[in-house]
Amino acid sequence: MSVTSDHHSPASGPASGFHGTTHREPALLKSWLAGSHEPAIEPDLPIVDAHHHLWDDQRGRYLADEQLVDLDCGHNVVATVYIEASSMYRADAPPAMQPAGEVEFVNGIAAASASGRYGNKRLCAGIVGYADMMLGNEVQPVLEALQQAGNGRLRGIRYGVCWDTGDAVKFIRRQVPAHRLADPVFRQAFARLAPLGLSFESWQFYHQLPDLADLLPAFPHTSVILNHCGGVLGIPPHDNRQQVFEIWRRHIRELARFSNLTVKLGGLGMLYSNWDFHLRAKPPTSVELADAWRPYIETCIEAFGPDRCMMESNFPVDKQTCSYGVLWNAMKRITEHCTSSEKTNLYMGTAVKAYRLEAIRPHER
Repeated sequence: MSVTSDHHSPASGPASGFHGTTHREPALLKSWLAGSHEPAIEPDLPIVDAHHHLWDDQRGRYLADEQLVDLDCGHNVVATVYIEASSMYRADAPPAMQPAGEVEFVNGIAAASASGRYGNKRLCAGIVGYADMMLGNEVQPVLEALQQAGNGRLRGIRYGVCWDTGDAVKFIRRQVPAHRLADPVFRQAFARLAPLGLSFESWQFYHQLPDLADLLPAFPHTSVILNHCGGVLGIPPHDNRQQVFEIWRRHIRELARFSNLTVKLGGLGMLYSNWDFHLRAKPPTSVELADAWRPYIETCIEAFGPDRCMMESNFPVDKQTCSYGVLWNAMKRITEHCTSSEKTNLYMGTAVKAYRLEAIRPHER
């Protein structure tokens, strides 16, 4: 990868200070984003969006219809991968089995999309569900039930271990103690993944990455996918952007030596990263986003290589910061100096490999 910017320092300006974490309600968000359209950069480049959610609850409505509107932005998104979001759990099942409802729900959307009735984009071609990893060895029947619910589309499990003593706790959906990845019961469940052909989505904050470095060598045959560039924070007490970046970068470079680890490039639009974009009268441009996110994206690519990095939108969560089309433009600006083969891996190839989506093919435009 050819790099022309000083990627060793995080962007200054909008990243400094604490700007608040207020979410816009769906109607206001739609109005705010309405004027942020940009023509797609490299519109023919095939993309597998390796990380998104769907829901219809207190967070609003973001189902296939809403996602297809976002995808209709000029970029060549050929397929997507769904990541668990505590959505559509079974109401009448035992607690451990309730997450199977989410996989059933998403598999239905995937099946409808695969019919071609809604166009040639394959929504939810791969599915990552949730299982309570503190079931230990007893997680086996849960994993098998999730696989059955996925009808061949389940690819892995996400069990978030985000932990913090500061403001980031507001963003943690499931509270867990520190160092959960080291818990022997958790590791009993983790050992069940690889024999079933399942990967593990690793979601934690940047200061917890040493725990992942301890887990990986114990399970060298389990595919692990690091979410959201490793959980960069920008809110108190993690609001010294330069200091956080240096700690995060050291951890990323250490993790890159584990060949069973892949990293997702994205999630930087979440409000706990503490850019001020969501507070502006107008949404940010792709140039502004690229300037802010470049150090993190380039550091990951240089550490892991394009064949172990994949792009994600993290929509609709990152929709609080920008529109779908502008997000992809920002990523393409950051990777503009990559070779054609590097871009193929970053935007599609790595995700196809990691999630075993061999049936996905680029679309002719």
